[in-house]
Amino acid sequence: MPQAEQRKKRSAFHKARKEAEAATPVTSAKAVARYSRISPRKARSVVNAIRNKNVGDAFQILEFSPKKASRLVYKVLRSAVANAENNFGLNVDNLYVVSAVVDDGPRMKRLWPRGRGRADIQQKRFSHITVVVANREETSNPQE
Repeated sequence: MPQAEQRKKRSAFHKARKEAEAATPVTSAKAVARYSRISPRKARSVVNAIRNKNVGDAFQILEFSPKKASRLVYKVLRSAVANAENNFGLNVDNLYVVSAVVDDGPRMKRLWPRGRGRADIQQKRFSHITVVVANREETSNPQE
């Protein structure tokens, strides 16, 4: 029986993959606020307003919005921009909001007394807010 070709160890594959990841330049940064005490439905309207906007425009929209969710999303966006600038060395002037998502978090369930000794369950919802920013130049659209 002929000797089969020696294959690489598993650790060598992982090492090669890690080196390839390190060689590719980072063009995006992300920030997540978990367990925010706001309903996801209320936060999604604010997040939809800033998606695919430049960071400066998104900050203006959030700053002048009267909603509670705008303050929470403002903090997450500010954190994502700081991550991009400090951790990856990206230029803040070229950043835009690639994706902004609000996911459901857990729910606190509380009893709400009703008439005749009955009770309803009141659900207090939480949200996970995720914002990803990237360089406008690096991610080019074929349509542009």
